[in-house]
Amino acid sequence: MRRALELAARGRGRTSPNPLVGCVIVSPDGEVVGEGWHPFAGGPHAEAAALAAAGESARGATVYVNLEPCDHHGRTPPCTGALLSAGVAAVVVGHLDPDPRVSGRGVARLEAAGVDVSVGLLAAAAEELNEPYLTSQRLGRPHVLYKTAMSLDGKIATRTGSSRWLTGEAARARVHEWRDEVDAVALGVTTVLRDDPALTTRLPGGRTPLKVVFDSHLRTPPTAKLFEPDLQGVPARVVVYTKEGAPVDHVERLERRGAHVVVVPPEYERPSVPAALSDLHGRSVRSLLLEGGGTLAWAFLASRSVDRVAWFVAPKLIGGPAPSPLAGTGVEELAAAYHVERSQVEKIGDDLLIRGRVVYPEVT
Repeated sequence: MRRALELAARGRGRTSPNPLVGCVIVSPDGEVVGEGWHPFAGGPHAEAAALAAAGESARGATVYVNLEPCDHHGRTPPCTGALLSAGVAAVVVGHLDPDPRVSGRGVARLEAAGVDVSVGLLAAAAEELNEPYLTSQRLGRPHVLYKTAMSLDGKIATRTGSSRWLTGEAARARVHEWRDEVDAVALGVTTVLRDDPALTTRLPGGRTPLKVVFDSHLRTPPTAKLFEPDLQGVPARVVVYTKEGAPVDHVERLERRGAHVVVVPPEYERPSVPAALSDLHGRSVRSLLLEGGGTLAWAFLASRSVDRVAWFVAPKLIGGPAPSPLAGTGVEELAAAYHVERSQVEKIGDDLLIRGRVVYPEVT
């Protein structure tokens, strides 16, 4: 199963809106006879690829797959039928697929045909691998990772707004890896005006995600770098979320630049985060990297829409009335603070990276 998870991860950033799936087929004498993974949306499923590699050796074999095999016709035939046709004896599944077209049906069909099925092996690791897919299925919105960088004294820029470069080259390279893996990257208009980021993926063969801007008054300039093509010359894809009453001429300027301007209901006098995420989900966005700034990040947190954080800490001291990674109103009591669990600390160059899952207090 660990090998199946490794194989599944090879499709990272390329399978959305489908999940990451890997498959290993083991003969009765313990020999691995077939391996496969889902390489991209619309491509062969992991089980089909592994069965093709195994050939006749799949008969009587045990199949290890991190996600329940599908039992419906999508862009490809159902994997359960392929497994039954191949004559496998047993299937070991990491966890069930929450997709209502699949959930439990794949296992039920295999068991009804006499296949020995077990579910739950390395389930936690399998679910963590597919968090974006699971979030989209369960909550109907993209999985959100908030990435930020701050100095040791908690500043994201100097009092004059200077922020380049707070972290080192290795940390910035890690961010480009994340951009290559997610469906969309989001930021607020203040960050656009202050830093004019291109939001591209500067990796050889990398894929630049959809660029999302939250802009209440459509201050995003048509000359912003985020409208420029990426290193491969691929045109930028940009969605700007704004409120009703945005100047018509501003809408037209941005649309001429290629942006999709979307009006969503206001929330705390800014474009509603849940409404924007719902719209992005409808655009097949399953994972979103939130890159700033502090006011927008607080709006995401306040709407319980941040799933994980990735917090870079640079060995610098800035001081003064400089901005911090989180703005907004904040919590009134320490007991109401959002908790980050399963935290991991990693040294990247001279910087520290703290990652973890956000836990929200129970709603009473």
